[in-house]
Amino acid sequence: MGRYVVRRLLQMIPVFIGTTFLIYYMVYQLGGDPISAMFGDRGADPVFVRQMREEFHLNDPLIVQYWYYITDLLHGDFGTSFNGRPVADELKRAFPVSIRLAMIAFAIEVVVGIGLGLLSGLRRGKFVDTLVLAGTLVVISIPVFVLGTVAQFWLGSEWGIFEATATVGDATWSQLLLPGIVLGSLSLAFVARLTRTSVAENMRADYVRTATAKGLPRRRVVTRHLLRNSLIPVVTFLGADLGALMAGAIVTEGIFNVDGVGRLIYLAVTKHESSTVVGAVAALVMIYLVMNLIVDLLYAVLDPRIRYA
Repeated sequence: MGRYVVRRLLQMIPVFIGTTFLIYYMVYQLGGDPISAMFGDRGADPVFVRQMREEFHLNDPLIVQYWYYITDLLHGDFGTSFNGRPVADELKRAFPVSIRLAMIAFAIEVVVGIGLGLLSGLRRGKFVDTLVLAGTLVVISIPVFVLGTVAQFWLGSEWGIFEATATVGDATWSQLLLPGIVLGSLSLAFVARLTRTSVAENMRADYVRTATAKGLPRRRVVTRHLLRNSLIPVVTFLGADLGALMAGAIVTEGIFNVDGVGRLIYLAVTKHESSTVVGAVAALVMIYLVMNLIVDLLYAVLDPRIRYA
């Protein structure tokens, strides 16, 4: 197991460098002059523009720019945005908000999604199964911006069950509850359907029939044998989805005025802030890589037959 972990950690290095370079390259291909864009129609002093371009190495080839950036990044320096603010400070401000939002969405999709999937799988072909499949299909079919707008209007503004918008800069847990539900709704539907399929398939497995024939209580058969093995594909999805919840919340954060990572990346892309974009993406890439490693290690916990050399 130890050698496997070390090997996976070493594999993360080229993946991290390759991903950050691709993001840096795509931002570079957007074109335009980010220094001049800061001043809009007012125009900028050519001397100042020249100094800023030299300071940020914008006159150098792309590979040289990336070399300067990745060297500083590996030393813990995320760089400085074109407006003079350290990117690390921007990430420290935005990441806690997105982490809280992702935690709410993740908890909802795990508890509700797995619960509905288990209930549906155990009652395959029954009314409950049909209801869960139809409900999740409806959720998947509705765009996030429609679901978010409707939920904000009815649950927030009209009925007052949740707070409709978040405070810019430091959203509270109560303000993030409604956007967390909206953000986790799509993933919840996929988790429920994936759990349902896995449970229904494993219901016919030999080990389930053997456990039942031995006289074990149904609750123990379901929790210790059926659900444990059925969660392997679900855990794979959840591991990848945790990073997606943080990076893919641009629409949700925009609707509910949440000042998180998604909104930070969107604004940075529109302003050609390559340092901010790559810095945020680099942090998200590390989250993806670590979560994938944890998911692989959880396989051995869920299924004792899986061992890593």
